[in-house]
Amino acid sequence: MKKLTPFLISGLLLLGTAACQQAEKTTQSAPDNPAQNVQAPSVEETQAAQKDAQSQVRRDQLNSDIRSREQRNNTTGGDTQRAEGDLESEVRSKLEANIPNGQLTVAAEKNGTVTVGGTVNNQDQLAKIDPLARQIKGVKNVVVKAKVAPPTSNR
Repeated sequence: MKKLTPFLISGLLLLGTAACQQAEKTTQSAPDNPAQNVQAPSVEETQAAQKDAQSQVRRDQLNSDIRSREQRNNTTGGDTQRAEGDLESEVRSKLEANIPNGQLTVAAEKNGTVTVGGTVNNQDQLAKIDPLARQIKGVKNVVVKAKVAPPTSNR
């Protein structure tokens, strides 16, 4: 056994040395500029992605994610005081799914106050902000600083 151990160790060292002799192929074959082969999505792809992001299935997924977060938060005992990041993220998800083409920002404070700013396309969307945000557990007050600004055409 005493003679076998040095033999095994030297064999491993020899194998490791041989493996390290090969140069990294990724650095030689990688492009100089990673962005050079990136193509912008087509208008159709962008519209399809937007439609999917605001579909009923996506809304259901977001609501399910929010419920799951709240259940996890309840089991850890954190249901009385929610982290600002959690509130911001959950309110943002809720608004993105339910207000198509809105350009909204969300900021939360420790006391459960959520401030929503930005623009929406019409008055109906503006009216949805407060009730949607209040559906998130831990939101105690909603300050809506958003304004109505109809979408502009880039043509």
